[in-house]
Amino acid sequence: MKRNAKIAVTLTCAATLVTGAVIGSHASGLLDFLNRGKNEEVTISVEEYERLKQFEKLATVKEYIETYYYQDVDTDLMMEYAMQGMLSSLDDPYTFYYNEEAWADMWEDDTGVYGGVGLQLLGNYETNIVTITQVFKGTPAEGAGVHKGDQLIRVDDIQVDATTLDAAVKHMRGESDSLVELEVIRKGENIVFTMYRAEIHVNRVEYTMLDNNVGYIVLYQFAGESDAEVQAAMDALTAQGAKSIILDLRDNPGGWVSSAMKVADLFLDRELLYYAQYRDGSKEESWTKAGKTDIPLVILINENSASSSEILSGGLQNLGRATLVGKTSYGKGIIQYVLPIDDDEKDGFQFTVAQYFLNDGTAVHKIGITPDVEVEMPEELVGTYFDLGDMDDPQLKRAWEIASEAQK
Repeated sequence: MKRNAKIAVTLTCAATLVTGAVIGSHASGLLDFLNRGKNEEVTISVEEYERLKQFEKLATVKEYIETYYYQDVDTDLMMEYAMQGMLSSLDDPYTFYYNEEAWADMWEDDTGVYGGVGLQLLGNYETNIVTITQVFKGTPAEGAGVHKGDQLIRVDDIQVDATTLDAAVKHMRGESDSLVELEVIRKGENIVFTMYRAEIHVNRVEYTMLDNNVGYIVLYQFAGESDAEVQAAMDALTAQGAKSIILDLRDNPGGWVSSAMKVADLFLDRELLYYAQYRDGSKEESWTKAGKTDIPLVILINENSASSSEILSGGLQNLGRATLVGKTSYGKGIIQYVLPIDDDEKDGFQFTVAQYFLNDGTAVHKIGITPDVEVEMPEELVGTYFDLGDMDDPQLKRAWEIASEAQK
């Protein structure tokens, strides 16, 4: 889950000094370097000195490499890998560094327009499997025949698993009309697809009216203006006479917490939806705003509904505002900050800062949300790409039955 908080980075000065360090001799300390820079005297606190002292070994190794390595070196790349190494030492798959290209790609993703093939992916860090959770409409992937539920195992020469997912996603990006080859596993069979990249316009929300005046909204991810798109879908469906709503969060991997809160505002007045608990034991509560609608609500979840999807569905379930149908959700109950490293905002990083709990103190992490009505997807239908509102989808059909009954 990404928490859209551009917090001021107080370590900018220290980071600049370390990455630009040029020590006069190998025995010189970092403090000596600080005091000698541009013949200016620098006074720092003991605490600052001790903090900077931690980086002295790194600066020493860096200067040895710059001075004696047998080939020219890319010092920027060296420091990038140093940052990646520091973050990877936390052994947290949700904590990592974005170089300039990855940082730009991440924000480009949020706009919903980019060059690629049109897939949404979910990496399971327990099984290492990467599953295609959405094939966006009108994209090269849809045209080639890639299906939701396929397991992605290769992108050109990249063998894909959860640890190489970022590299695979980056490789699938590119100029329109350039070729890329994907290999998937579908029901035990390996299938290879070759397709041309294109400009992708992501559809994050789709909706339609079902029989019995049941409005059906699919929300694929909490990103961009998805909360406003849900509001627009609600307005359109109620104008068409919808008397109950199904909100489909199946395979929704999460996204911005603020977006999930705005969707919750549509269904709740001022209520505590969840709270975050930080390392020092402090808590930060998140409350919805007044202005709810009382229309009956059913939410669909499955094993790939994660993060912000779980905050929304679990919170609404706890408050008695929604009936949950489907399968127990993924169980990602932690929050990340996404921050630029310095003021130019060209690169950045994300790291886990808190665990979240539902309003009654229920933990979600590695547990998930249990639906009120469990509906197993039959094995022969797992990975099936259903058209919007297709009642051959047994989970949707059961949700529709409950939504129809709730109108009475």
